[in-house]
Amino acid sequence: MTAPNSVTPDLTVDGTGLLCVQLLLRLRAQIADLPAGAVVHIHTTDPAAPLDLPAWCHLTGHEYLGPVPSPAPDREVYALRLTSAPVRTRPTPASCSSTATTSAWTSPSTWPSSSRSSRASPPPAV
Repeated sequence: MTAPNSVTPDLTVDGTGLLCVQLLLRLRAQIADLPAGAVVHIHTTDPAAPLDLPAWCHLTGHEYLGPVPSPAPDREVYALRLTSAPVRTRPTPASCSSTATTSAWTSPSTWPSSSRSSRASPPPAV
């Protein structure tokens, strides 16, 4: 693996002020059209980034290169290299079909009896 601080980035993502999910959504959107092998530097103030970015890379197949010396003292910089065959983290249209919203599990009245409460109505007043 190449040392992350010796690689010039193909893209720099400014994620300052963003936390976990917003940072990853911005990253995913900005790398969508980059070629495999592209190096991305992520500038972030998120204290969870040292955990989130390697985990996201593991999930998607991208290569986490690690921390890069930051030019600014108020943020951290991390590097990753894009893979040629990333695992999708966005649902495909087929997985969002209308059958998911009309399944038999949408109403408690259709749940199996073992899943329903044994007291469907309040106990009688004494």
